Amino acid sequence: MKIGVLGAGSMGSGIAQVAATAGHDVILVDSKEAALENAKKSLSKVMDRLVEKGKYTPEESSTLQNRISYCADLQHFSGCGMVIEAIIENLDIKKSVFKNLEEITGKECILATNTSSLSVAAIASACEYSERVIGIHFFNPAPLMPLVEIVPCIQTSETVTSTSRALIDSWGKVTVLAKDTPGFIVNRVARPFYGEALRIYEEGIADFATIDWAMTQIGGFRMGPFTLMDFIGNDINYTVTETVFEAFYYDPRYKPSFTQRRHAEAGWLGRKSGRGYYNYAEGATQPTPKEDEKLGKEIMLRILMMLINEAADALFLNIASKEDIDLAMTKGVNYPKGLLKWADELGIQHVVNYLDAMYNEYREDRYRCSPLLRRMAAGNQRFY
Repeated sequence: MKIGVLGAGSMGSGIAQVAATAGHDVILVDSKEAALENAKKSLSKVMDRLVEKGKYTPEESSTLQNRISYCADLQHFSGCGMVIEAIIENLDIKKSVFKNLEEITGKECILATNTSSLSVAAIASACEYSERVIGIHFFNPAPLMPLVEIVPCIQTSETVTSTSRALIDSWGKVTVLAKDTPGFIVNRVARPFYGEALRIYEEGIADFATIDWAMTQIGGFRMGPFTLMDFIGNDINYTVTETVFEAFYYDPRYKPSFTQRRHAEAGWLGRKSGRGYYNYAEGATQPTPKEDEKLGKEIMLRILMMLINEAADALFLNIASKEDIDLAMTKGVNYPKGLLKWADELGIQHVVNYLDAMYNEYREDRYRCSPLLRRMAAGNQRFY
């Protein structure tokens, strides 16, 4: 099957590399010649490094790179069995593109969007044959991140869903099936990792470095929330938070933070701007965390309980299966263990008691306990 990829940015070029590595001929299309040239050069550098490491022979590297054709015209997608769109997160632009793609491609061609925050159903509505549209959400960088969220919308046919998942599985990826709701699994469930960390800071409980220390050294997370937000970019992370908040009809659980907004407005975007929650200028002194184990455990537990509550609510609302929710969080954002398995370890009743105590203290819907956790505690049940 020939694979089309629209958009030659880091995500699109990464997806093209994954498909080519799996043996497909790939058409990478972008209206900007500079983007295509950059994608070609970037892949060449990546393959040179892999040859140096002995992962590929020079011949294998050359064969893989030759599988990708770089084009500026959508018409080149005409013979593709699947086209994956990875362009700007703008619904009107995506709908226009999908309408054009439907006219160019054959009726059997699957049209996929890599959107991370928009409604797949809304994108599919631009197509006459909307049953062939599906969300296939890769994580950046696509060649390295194992997780892919498969997101059928209400129009997607079961055949398109099963064919798409089997294809991405054959590329060596770990797929999870998610309902077409804001943030799907990962970007929905992970919101408290950032949001509750920001809230702890705003309450004056601890500074950025101490919160990051608590999550990495006590919680076992690979990166602390402020280090991770600086890595992602405060502009991007804030926009996703705002999008999810609005998409959930302003549910207080997803409320954005003024701290992050001010950092974004100040241009303190993180690593890419040289300054974020931390200073990345050469020779800058990094703050020292307050390594107080009691405080650290309190911080870690507060963020973890909010994450568990979000994961449980995703299961309660049939966003995904318990296995896929836990798999998504370990493979998509490298959590040390699945959140629902973690809930079992802590004890469901303990989680409910903690959340109820938070709610009683703050009287904010932000801390409301998922009905599923409450029911499970009453029945003395476990997730596994």
